[in-house]
Amino acid sequence: MNKIIKVFFLAAALFVMNGFVSAQTVKIAHVNTNEIMNDMPDRAKAEKNLEAYYNELQEQLKTMYGEYQNKLQDYQTNAETMSNLVKQSKEKELVDLESRITAFQANAEDAFDAKRAELLQPLLEKIQNAINTIGKEKGYTYILDTATGATVYIGADAVDVTKDVKAKLGIKK
Repeated sequence: MNKIIKVFFLAAALFVMNGFVSAQTVKIAHVNTNEIMNDMPDRAKAEKNLEAYYNELQEQLKTMYGEYQNKLQDYQTNAETMSNLVKQSKEKELVDLESRITAFQANAEDAFDAKRAELLQPLLEKIQNAINTIGKEKGYTYILDTATGATVYIGADAVDVTKDVKAKLGIKK
């Protein structure tokens, strides 16, 4: 742990020293992509489409659950008069339907997440393109996203000390 802290400070020192040596001006800015996303007019349309998709999945699940309830009620009502073979067949049918419902729920969650990503990706790309344009126009070295803590723009004159840190650690890759 102590070595990691030393490496971090060494990397920071190399970064600062390299900045002084090259007399490079580092301009850092920040942006809140969540705020931008919330204010985008296209977001409401994406959310409406996502809600419609969610309702479609819920309706299908409701239909499947209704089918299950009907078959369960029929089984419970007529179980005493059924032969063992019919009873086993109905029980298997109920278990299979339960499995299908469970599988549908899991698949629906994945499908919903994929649909969300599909609908939001164009908006995220618009935001990223705008950030890149602003970064270039205003000469920023870095733009940090306060919503995520990530660096969302790295200018052409940004200093990368990865190779220096690897060399210091004896890493040859």
